[in-house]
Amino acid sequence: MGIISRFKDVMASNINALLDKCEDPDKMIDQYLRELEDDLAKVKAETASVMADEKAAKRKLDECNSEIEKMTEYAKKAVAAGNDGEAKQFLAKRAELTKKQEVLQKNVTMSGENATKMREMHEKLEGQIAELKSRKDMLQAKVKVAETQQKLNKLGSGMENAGSNIAAFDRMEEKVNKMLDEADSMAELNKSEEPDTVEALAKKYDTEDKMDNLDDELAALKAEMGDK
Repeated sequence: MGIISRFKDVMASNINALLDKCEDPDKMIDQYLRELEDDLAKVKAETASVMADEKAAKRKLDECNSEIEKMTEYAKKAVAAGNDGEAKQFLAKRAELTKKQEVLQKNVTMSGENATKMREMHEKLEGQIAELKSRKDMLQAKVKVAETQQKLNKLGSGMENAGSNIAAFDRMEEKVNKMLDEADSMAELNKSEEPDTVEALAKKYDTEDKMDNLDDELAALKAEMGDK
């Protein structure tokens, strides 16, 4: 019964373990569900075949038992009729059927055990499929949440890079401002060291003339006060 060994492996597999190994859990859930349903169809067909074998084995055994009973009745009738020779023939046939009965009984036992295993396997696989279907929406919702979180993590990393870029821009702006301040200061220094222009010199002598006029006015005032 290779089919039984094959589907024992299916039963032993763990849904979550398989999902952990896949790259796309969302798609894997649907894929694994389809695979389980395909396996269920195979198990169902094999189970039906094994159950049919069991019924056929039971039918053959029942037919054999019926023949044994008939041979026994015929042997009794032959003895009652005083035909011992014929009775022996019926008993010989019964002995032959009895050996066949032993083989048929073993077939019935084996086919019954196989049918039981296949029915249990079929029920267990149905249960797994029902469980996965009931968990499908929940699992896929978790996948969506995880994917969203991963996107947020990537965006957060991008914001960190943006923050460092802004800081670098601020440093560059500060450096440019410093360069402008230094240039302005240098311009002021250069301006203070320029030679006096004609206008500046004229103002100088205009001031000296005013001081001379003030001295003359002061002398005149003193003279006037002395006369008095």
